[in-house]
Amino acid sequence: MNVLALSLFLAVLFGVIWLVKWMLRKVFAIKKEKVDWLSYNHINKLHKKIDWGIRIATMVGMIFTIYFVLYKQYPIALYLVVWGAFTIIDYSVRAFFEWKYTDNPKQWILTMSEIVILVIAAIVATIQFDLLTIG
Repeated sequence: MNVLALSLFLAVLFGVIWLVKWMLRKVFAIKKEKVDWLSYNHINKLHKKIDWGIRIATMVGMIFTIYFVLYKQYPIALYLVVWGAFTIIDYSVRAFFEWKYTDNPKQWILTMSEIVILVIAAIVATIQFDLLTIG
């Protein structure tokens, strides 16, 4: 895999995410929330419990998936599908709690737009970098 192509792809991905969020903030008048970078930013205690449950399930699911891919000769695509499913679940739960329990319920629009962009980018990257034939 070409490192330069991957770097360019990631730079464009982050640029698109930033641009879409900026445009959606303007169109829907969504206030920019102050969030600590690299922190959990849970909405409430219930969200924290559910989020930690998802994180633990993700960790266990990834360990089993890696085992199946490495030792049982399952295709690497299984890993990508499991990772994608857990990511979609995590973002969807976050969007639900933003919509239902925050002072700024429009924030869920930004979260869901980000996951849609990430899913599209994952599909494009899988095709572009031929990730299904690795291994």
